[in-house]
Amino acid sequence: MSQQLDYKALGLRVGLEIHQQLATRHKLFCHCPPTLTTRQPTTTIYRRLRLSESELGEIDPAALLEFKKGRIIEYVCEPGTACLVEQDEEPPHPINPEAVHYALVIAHALHARPVDEIHVMRKIVIDGSNTTGFQRTCIVALGGYIRVGDKTIPIQTICLEEEAARKIGERPGVVTYALDRLGIPLIEIATAPVIESPEECLRVALAIGRLLRLTGFVKRGLGTIRQDINISIRGGALTEVKGVQELALLPKVVEFEVHRQLHLIRLAEELQKRGANPEDVRSKLTDVTDCFQDTKCRVLHRAIKRGERVYAICLPKFAGLLGLEPYPGVRLGREIAAYVRVESGIPGILHSDEIRKYGVSDSEVVAVQRALHCSDQDAFIVFTAPDPETAQRAADAIVKRAKQAIQGVPEETRAARPDGTTEYMRPRPGAARMYPETDIPPYPVTDEAWQRATSYSIPTWDEAVEQLIKEFDLNKQLAEQLLDSPYMDVFKAAVRIGAPPRFTASFLTERLVALKKEGVAADQLSNEQLIEILKLLAEGRIPKDGCLALVRYLAEHPSTSVEEAVVKLGLQMLSEEEVRRIVSETITQNRDVIERRGERAVSAFMGMLMRKLRGRVDPRLLRQLVEEEVRRALTQ
Repeated sequence: MSQQLDYKALGLRVGLEIHQQLATRHKLFCHCPPTLTTRQPTTTIYRRLRLSESELGEIDPAALLEFKKGRIIEYVCEPGTACLVEQDEEPPHPINPEAVHYALVIAHALHARPVDEIHVMRKIVIDGSNTTGFQRTCIVALGGYIRVGDKTIPIQTICLEEEAARKIGERPGVVTYALDRLGIPLIEIATAPVIESPEECLRVALAIGRLLRLTGFVKRGLGTIRQDINISIRGGALTEVKGVQELALLPKVVEFEVHRQLHLIRLAEELQKRGANPEDVRSKLTDVTDCFQDTKCRVLHRAIKRGERVYAICLPKFAGLLGLEPYPGVRLGREIAAYVRVESGIPGILHSDEIRKYGVSDSEVVAVQRALHCSDQDAFIVFTAPDPETAQRAADAIVKRAKQAIQGVPEETRAARPDGTTEYMRPRPGAARMYPETDIPPYPVTDEAWQRATSYSIPTWDEAVEQLIKEFDLNKQLAEQLLDSPYMDVFKAAVRIGAPPRFTASFLTERLVALKKEGVAADQLSNEQLIEILKLLAEGRIPKDGCLALVRYLAEHPSTSVEEAVVKLGLQMLSEEEVRRIVSETITQNRDVIERRGERAVSAFMGMLMRKLRGRVDPRLLRQLVEEEVRRALTQ
């Protein structure tokens, strides 16, 4: 699909923001360890975050949207991973010098200039991901670059900021966050918008990610790195896509966004050709419940049965455009549904282009059109709501998005989905969301601090690959895969406790990747679980094949411990005494094999016993015992 588009002709411009957790000993503004916990929380706090104006008296639109949701925020924490700073009951401590040093080393590696003083700013965030209602962030360096192939990619800013709290649940009116992740130091690297294709976006992200990993200063593993992408095309608008965690998804996200913007540009041209006017789209709600009293539409029938009302709104000149899908997942109806879901909480809508697919009859369609005074050129949207206030919020969201459709592509923030598509999150924030942090003193970047950072030596990619090959006797392909994987720390920890290096490297790269391609959620296993599996292998308690079997089982049964999974799968290795007994019994029961084949009977017994024991025995030990028993039988 991507080869069918001329991205240069379309004026594609992409900028990347790489967010990577730093492997410091403490969080950014306190002395808590930067680790996540699986223990049950012992403290629960309830908050309701409120909106405030900026110093200029302005309201940030993204914050306003969150405030209108009126949700209660539930925070849970475990002592040892979050303190009074995370709970917003104590002022933040001075910025972590270790995090600053790591950021300066990375800034030097990216040829950036450090600032004279680091000043912490507050960025308004009231979705609940921070107990204070803002995120702390600061610029460390400016104006760097990285070479990717033959192209120089400018680096605009290098920042330090605190990681957000970890969202762990949601129920009507309440969202729950764990505070263990809040405050972990993040480095943010923002490129200039000079990337011109989906494939180049991947190459740039890979180059920056590799550099960060080569420093040895960053965390690895699921959730420790994410990419935000700023995307625009000629005639479109700047869209920020948040939270891309899988590197391979970057090209898909860019491609999808280009197709989405192209479709919206063409829709706007068609609407304008039809004479559509934003002023004609109004939030006039009509209660059409009576049109569906005997409906066969299950969605509407269930809603009416639980006491909700059915509302409809007319969109002049939109007939046939809501369900138009020139590219998978790109539909204006889907865009409007996302706005309604985010801004009113109503989970879905039905529109006139697709409503018959849901069991709505022709007569019901005609009844709605009459109630709304719709012409053949008009479209309509139907939805259910528990009360008039919620219905009005939904209507306002529909009208806002429809007016934007007439004008073109709206600037907005979207969330990346696992398949590379995106969905509306909130309006793009403005300058009104930033203001100075008054609780933290400025941090001067001294000549001594910069010299210490510039004296740190970062190996090149080739040097790091060669070191792995030399130290662990890996081939080049395995060494490169390991360096690019999130499991380098797991590999080193497992090898230290006796796991075989080659098998461990292959298991953590090729074999886990193969499992994920099969649909097994292998990346949901923690580093601790993987290390425990490899420790069992190192101790001779499970066979090599058992490692993959355990990953499969634990991915499907996340509440099961590794030891429990070993028992349930019957993977325990047999003791030498048990193996000797089984070998003796098998040979005694099959003496005719020895009589026919003599010493060549060893191979026959090996095949027989390997099938029987299914990897629960070391093959070398089994052969040794079989050979002993065969020789003994031949001398009797």
